[in-house]
Amino acid sequence: MAAAANPYDGSQKSRKRDRTHFLYIAVIAAVVLGAVLGLLAPEFAKSLKPLGTGFINLIKMMIAPVIFCTIVLGIGSIAKAATVGKVGGLALGYFIIMSTFALAIGLVVGNLIHPGEGLDLQASAGAAPAAPEEGEGMTGFLLSIIPTTLLASLTGESILQTLFVALLVGFALQKMGPAGAPVLKGIGYIQALVFRILMMIMWLAPIGAFGAISAVVGETGIQAIVSMATLMVAFYITCILFIVVILGGLLKLVTGFSIFKLMRYLGREYLLIFSTSSSEVALPRLIAKMEHLGISKPVVGVTVPTGYSFNLDGTAIYLTMAALFVASAMGKPLELGEQISLLVFMIIASKGAAGVTGAGLATLAGGLQSHRPDLIEGVGLIVGIDRFMSEARALTNFTGNAVATVLIGTWTKEIDKEQVKAVLDRELPFDEASMNVDAGTDEPRQTAESAELAATVPSPAGSSAVAGTAGDPRH
Repeated sequence: MAAAANPYDGSQKSRKRDRTHFLYIAVIAAVVLGAVLGLLAPEFAKSLKPLGTGFINLIKMMIAPVIFCTIVLGIGSIAKAATVGKVGGLALGYFIIMSTFALAIGLVVGNLIHPGEGLDLQASAGAAPAAPEEGEGMTGFLLSIIPTTLLASLTGESILQTLFVALLVGFALQKMGPAGAPVLKGIGYIQALVFRILMMIMWLAPIGAFGAISAVVGETGIQAIVSMATLMVAFYITCILFIVVILGGLLKLVTGFSIFKLMRYLGREYLLIFSTSSSEVALPRLIAKMEHLGISKPVVGVTVPTGYSFNLDGTAIYLTMAALFVASAMGKPLELGEQISLLVFMIIASKGAAGVTGAGLATLAGGLQSHRPDLIEGVGLIVGIDRFMSEARALTNFTGNAVATVLIGTWTKEIDKEQVKAVLDRELPFDEASMNVDAGTDEPRQTAESAELAATVPSPAGSSAVAGTAGDPRH
């Protein structure tokens, strides 16, 4: 019998995901080299700014199709999840509330620490697009959301127009019922193509990060490094507090179980996620372990896959903190009203982009492009440090989904609390041999029954399983 320390040893899926480790290593090396060059040869480093600008322009090119596909397919998945009944509706309601709460926490922390303050990169931003005129008022703003044609929203620069049309298309396909299924399937294929292109672009991230970090450090010196380090530390602390205080408190209040015992039970999954910076790789193991914990198969089969697309707590915190960091670094802080409208945009746009490298970066750029186009240049800073925050995002997303499964099981009374207690107290250890891969397949045996249930609620970023796409939850 093969060792089960890593359920994906020798599988084709694992080999494809492992290729992105070279990308991550290259990005880290590029950030270090860029910072060193900026300190040693600041004038030359400033001249490398176009490298970062070019990469950001490539990301901007992908914003509209990413937003359109994820929103349309996301709305379709919500409809399918709701048809599962009480479990699906309860899970979706919880996910929307919790991810909104996580976004709000990111805004609060970002406003408290102001990590980008002091950089003042406004002078070097170049010819950035002008922000919308405030004099237009609310009427002008609302009218500007309506595109001149349906397709114009996909080719123009207004991301709010893209969001508006995507919502219309998504709800229209819902109303069409079975007749709309072929269209949804077609959009799913388009999304696969879009994410494949996005992944290709992300392989240029080391070049973009090198140019952006070199230019910033060359202009501001050590202050840039201090500001980026402040953001990373603050993000890690926020994620830890969110897991221990918010998720732990909610779990204790509703079920009486300890978050620390649950995390100990999921220790192997945390190691797997930390080594790959992806919560997606632990999806089959989470399904198997939640069933072993004592939660019914229907609850696990609906809650876990849906949560992987709609319950991205770590990504939500990251999006808002990163947006505020960019605004402060550019010397153009966001007003309270802009922050709230950005939060609403992120609530909608972040759904369904799980599991695809660069999707989170595109969502962040889309939010800034829709609210403050003059800040889009600052996304180059985030490219450089994004990799350093990915582990915290992935671990927070994973923990949030594990806690959600226990909570939904408790609320629907589909949980064996005696078994949960025995498992968490190590009296009923999980059988790692059950996660061995069957000959000729890439899927663990234990998840076969759950997979049938999971198919009821396909991830709108089902393209996270698109061949060769990395399972990085940047969303």
